[in-house]
Amino acid sequence: MKIKSIFMTIAIGAGLLGCSTGQESKGDKPAGKQPGEVIGKASVTIQDGRMTPEALYSFGRIGDVHVSPDKSQLLYQVTYVSIKQNKTNPELFIIAADGSKKKQLTVTNTRESNPQWIENGKRIAFLSDESGSPQIWTIHPDGGGMTQISNVEGGISGFRFSPDGKKILFYKDVKVATSAADRYPDLPQASGRIVDDLMYKHWDTWVENVPHPFVADLNKNKLSNIKDLLEGEPYESPMLPFGGIEQLAWSPDGKTIAYTCRKKTGREYAVSTNSDIYFYNVETGTTTNMTEGMAGYDTNPLFSPDGRYLAWQSMERDGYEADKNRLLVMNLSTGEKAYITEHFDYNTDAFIWNADNKSLFLIACVEAKTHIFSADLQTKEVKPVTQGVHDYTSVALGDGKLIATRQSMSQPTEIYSVDIASGNATELSFENKDILEQIKMGAVEERWIPTTDGKKMLTWVVYPPDFDSTKTYP
Repeated sequence: MKIKSIFMTIAIGAGLLGCSTGQESKGDKPAGKQPGEVIGKASVTIQDGRMTPEALYSFGRIGDVHVSPDKSQLLYQVTYVSIKQNKTNPELFIIAADGSKKKQLTVTNTRESNPQWIENGKRIAFLSDESGSPQIWTIHPDGGGMTQISNVEGGISGFRFSPDGKKILFYKDVKVATSAADRYPDLPQASGRIVDDLMYKHWDTWVENVPHPFVADLNKNKLSNIKDLLEGEPYESPMLPFGGIEQLAWSPDGKTIAYTCRKKTGREYAVSTNSDIYFYNVETGTTTNMTEGMAGYDTNPLFSPDGRYLAWQSMERDGYEADKNRLLVMNLSTGEKAYITEHFDYNTDAFIWNADNKSLFLIACVEAKTHIFSADLQTKEVKPVTQGVHDYTSVALGDGKLIATRQSMSQPTEIYSVDIASGNATELSFENKDILEQIKMGAVEERWIPTTDGKKMLTWVVYPPDFDSTKTYP
């Protein structure tokens, strides 16, 4: 699982908007080659080793890393920036788990996202807006045989294949609010809004549509029997404004879908953080609240590989957005809940199950450094796996190792292989090596400063390149 990258945040903060995806292609060449200018990896020459805005925007931004079922390959996304076009373009890549045989899977001027392995690694599925709206497409790992398999009105925001590959869980927006044009059809150009209740807006987005989860059968590359898990209900799942596909999960046997939802409306919805984890029975269509009576923010359910347990992130109190994000595990046979990070003082930012079903790996920020930890299911002991002045932003299981993304104040996100026993990390992707080799980076120093109330405060000192202590700066 993953957390957001600061380098991507910089790009978004600069006002750059996303755009990119694919087209039919065969053989060993990247899919979707099209006429016209395609935003790709920039060739940049840096003078005097100085970081510039142009150099910053030349970095490829890595995200959404997935390990193949046989653990031999990694599938991931790299987003490139065009200052000239004022937009970004994500492309898909494959690399061997040891960092060799890097291959660009797509070269397009549309948009690929949400990549994942399917059919036991024989194909790859992803979202593309090639046909005008985000739909599910598949492609061979060699870049050929690109095929559209969904045609859902309004497009799809995220998806997961069932474990047996026969069904697809996806989410898309559905309309829940009545617009001024709906109320006054004789004024179709009216731009005003009629607001008579909360919650009418999330940050800069008006709440006229909310995401709903859907499940569909997949037969011969076509979706059928599409069913809305929240049909006729005004609730959202995933939850706005930040929730995504991580709030939905298949059970290993494919019989149950877990989803996150805050089943409240109006003012009650606006002031409450009380969400729950629900189980939806795929065969019967019945829904069960698995966290009923828990008052806080429950989200991001994930079944253990053997299906015996459910892990999720949970806050204890309603209405308290800054509450500790705990890691909880439920025994699905007994209903017993275990507070795994009870003796760990920090938030659980993301987590995955270990293959042994007896432990988990989690990401947590401790003293302004975000690292990977292991957590034992029985003893509740949480131990650090990694260390150093950098931040791990996602983690996945490899072949006896962890595959993780990492960034720092001196380096954008790259993919690493992490030895679980030693915590030693080996870079695999080297997406930005050619740019970083041209830039002089200053040393980063961690300092603890005594405060007036007798405590210690962490500060960071980032020195200029080639720092000379005999000189005055700036």
